[in-house]
Amino acid sequence: MKLISFAVPCYNSAAYMEKCIESLLKGGEDVEINIVDDGSSDNTLEIAKSFEEKYPTICHAIHQENKGHGGAVNTGLAAATGRFFKVVDSDDWLDETALSNVIAKLKELSGGETRLDVLVCNYVYEKEGETHKKVINYRHALPVGRLIRWNEVGHFKKGQYILMHSVIFRTDLLKECALKLPEHTFYVDNLFIFKPLPNVENLYYMDEDLYRYFIGRADQSVNEKVMIKRIDQQLRVNKEMFEFFGALSKAKLDKRLWSYMYAYLDIITTVSSILMYVDGSKENLKKKKEFWNWMKKTNEPLYRRLRHGIMGWLLNIPGKFGRVLCVFGYKVARKIFHFN
Repeated sequence: MKLISFAVPCYNSAAYMEKCIESLLKGGEDVEINIVDDGSSDNTLEIAKSFEEKYPTICHAIHQENKGHGGAVNTGLAAATGRFFKVVDSDDWLDETALSNVIAKLKELSGGETRLDVLVCNYVYEKEGETHKKVINYRHALPVGRLIRWNEVGHFKKGQYILMHSVIFRTDLLKECALKLPEHTFYVDNLFIFKPLPNVENLYYMDEDLYRYFIGRADQSVNEKVMIKRIDQQLRVNKEMFEFFGALSKAKLDKRLWSYMYAYLDIITTVSSILMYVDGSKENLKKKKEFWNWMKKTNEPLYRRLRHGIMGWLLNIPGKFGRVLCVFGYKVARKIFHFN
């Protein structure tokens, strides 16, 4: 059995996917790389097959009709044979030294008495044109270098959420919780993290800058204009998170896990609402109002908790002043956290 399976979702990725895959090959025979061509129209599939031919025991080229990022992740997970699983987007890459250290640690933890559910590492914003690279670490929230449970987790700061870039899950955990992401939908990485969390018991944090998260292409899904254009997909993910969290029993979850998941839902709801404010069109302002009404009808207690929190209050200040205030706060946060 391979130690770790990487899924690399690719859609018209020929211009940059080789850098990504070559960084994963540094893991040698300990890794499996499932390159999922999601119905590309360029030579993505040919590049994937060339890696498979050169590294037949490591790389696997998988072709499918276009199903979107979520569908490609689903396919990569279904094909995974490794003990652990990680998604690496085709325009991102992993640091060679950090990957070597992570593989050594996974081998060590695999032989222990306590089963590791998720390994957390840092990620780095590789923002085009910027020499200073913003590193997202978890030193103040997670004890470093030891297995922990949720009751040992500290306070997460704003902008310090555990994202898909941060995690390596135990493969069987994802399969046991029947994780399946929506197809033809962007922003499903939030669901990829959010839904397995109630099944996670044991965590380990390595203070390693493993994942290099590239930001700079105009067509990237995290580009502000692209996100506004795809606001319906953002809302679909947000609604699924809202429904999933609303169905969880607070009494059965560790209180720190519940608080973390609530804070994550709160920030995603904030992002959805802010994007509709940033656009400012009548159509999107109407969608924002409908979204909050939908939450109220779907789960009023959870809606009220979100509505009467700091962000919910700011997001629902009536009139132009409220919109201007929220957009200003968003722009300040974007400069601080470099999220798009």
